[in-house]
Amino acid sequence: MNPTSTLSTELKAEWLRSLPSIRTQCSKVFALAKAGKLDCWEYHPEKEGDVVQFCADIITRDFGTNYSSIPPHGRWRHFDLPNRKPRIAPLRESWTAKSISATEQTTALIDLFLVSVLLDAGAGPTWKYKEATTGDYHSRSEGLAIASVDMFEAGLFSSVEGEPHRVDAKGLANLTTDKIASAMQVSPTNEMAGIEGRAELLIKLSKALSSYPEFFGPDGRPGHIINFLQKNSRVDEGTTKIHIATLWHILMTALAPIWPSRIVLGGLPLGDVWPCPALAREESSKTSDTEAADLVPFHKLTQWLTYSLVQVIMSGLGWEVEGMEDMTGLPEYRNGGLLIDLGLISLKESVAASAPKITGTSIPRFEASHPAIVEMRAMTVIQLDRIHEQLPLKFGLAPGSLSLPQVLESATWKGGREIAKKLREGGGPPIDIISDGTVF
Repeated sequence: MNPTSTLSTELKAEWLRSLPSIRTQCSKVFALAKAGKLDCWEYHPEKEGDVVQFCADIITRDFGTNYSSIPPHGRWRHFDLPNRKPRIAPLRESWTAKSISATEQTTALIDLFLVSVLLDAGAGPTWKYKEATTGDYHSRSEGLAIASVDMFEAGLFSSVEGEPHRVDAKGLANLTTDKIASAMQVSPTNEMAGIEGRAELLIKLSKALSSYPEFFGPDGRPGHIINFLQKNSRVDEGTTKIHIATLWHILMTALAPIWPSRIVLGGLPLGDVWPCPALAREESSKTSDTEAADLVPFHKLTQWLTYSLVQVIMSGLGWEVEGMEDMTGLPEYRNGGLLIDLGLISLKESVAASAPKITGTSIPRFEASHPAIVEMRAMTVIQLDRIHEQLPLKFGLAPGSLSLPQVLESATWKGGREIAKKLREGGGPPIDIISDGTVF
């Protein structure tokens, strides 16, 4: 059944920007995978047990039976690399020493995390960032995270002299591609994928922050969302509780204008939402109202941002966030790559043969809009749910004992990276997604 079939075009657009729509539409694509009806991929359910065991082994290796110590997936993990000095804790300690309140500290961290996540699109396999204080080189998400902290501490995002630890609309408006490229050490010998897209996102963010003072205050600071959230919270036995839908509403409403308008429905830009031809054929056989029925939402960067901000809010203010079950696993190349590398899904031979390849390799390359990428991302969302459901059973735990963010952090995302390093020099994914810096 098409859940949008009785809705107006405007309401269909609103629904496709909601969290529940992600799992609903991805489930339809997954059903096609099980039926062998996808255009680009074959699904091998007999391999699912191997994937679950692989994930279980990683958790046991790293955490033993101390499952409660598994941190949730989020941008915070990239700031605090294993076996290295943390980067967020020293900031908090310095602020506490200056008698800066918990609320203002959380405001500043939301500023940092939002900008850092927007900079966290795939950087490509060759880019590296040299950390000045240690001389260490970092790549990919960790490198981008550390670069963003250095930019934050240097006041690159602030318009207020003497207050470097803030992000505001005026500060972002002063950014250029050259400034960001310089801060991220991009050069002809240290190229980064999508540097122009990153710069454009931050410049557009400046306008978005100015356009929604009800969320971001008169000076356009991301961290001022705390005020809006508190106004829409409830207090239960002394604990402030907010619903994930409230935070999602802020991010989807205010940040929608910064994403490229790939698909606009009912006057609303949909963001990370893509057509799936195989789903279009299936839905056309079931209903006469096929408007938007083939569209599959992912909202990966917004979900990644949401997971990250939830950690900041809970840690800094002690609030509880309800409704987290509506969030999904992240459909990106590490989680999806795990499924490919362990044989749970495989690209059809005809699709693989016709796809362009990374020079000197057999790794296929696709645009984010290609059916191969849309199908892979949809299967990834649902398969992550299935792994999340089965892992507690592996450990003899009650259902739901591990959260989905814990599974992403300790098993699937980490596992995708580890298996990639074993199989390919440089640790790149088994499929290359051509990025403009605004999707992944």
